Amino acid sequence: MRPSACFRWAAALARIWPAPGGPGPREKQALLAPTAVVTAVQVAGKKDRPALPPLEERDLEEQFVKGHGPGGQATNKTSNCVVLRHIPSGIVIKCHQTRSVDQNRKLARKILQEKLDIFYNGENSLVYKEKQEAERKKQERKKRAKETLEKKKLLKELWEASKNVR
Repeated sequence: MRPSACFRWAAALARIWPAPGGPGPREKQALLAPTAVVTAVQVAGKKDRPALPPLEERDLEEQFVKGHGPGGQATNKTSNCVVLRHIPSGIVIKCHQTRSVDQNRKLARKILQEKLDIFYNGENSLVYKEKQEAERKKQERKKRAKETLEKKKLLKELWEASKNVR
């Protein structure tokens, strides 16, 4: 599974794309150099979970654009869609999940933080690991459901066979 497929938010609501002239492979290596100091930020309500990398406000470029999608005039004529760009990495987030600008700003920052974690850490990122664990659990549930269905079919066949013997 690709690390870019591991996002908590719907792809239609939050998009990521590299900005033109964004960092190439050499710039990305420079950003990941061991000399770069990354401090941890505690995630609210998740004490057992490792922290995501922090966002520096000076590294962000924020714009407010007109909304889109269902909601009519209240959505389409107000500038409550947040476009957030992380300048060092070139990652751009577009968030229009609610009608509130403040909520969209908070959501955009949270999404950007998760995307940066995947961008810098790849398969070692927290979000990627959580997605892999959820996928593994889903496969286990699917396997158990299939086994249960097979048992039910076998029981039904035995029932029919015992009915025909009488």
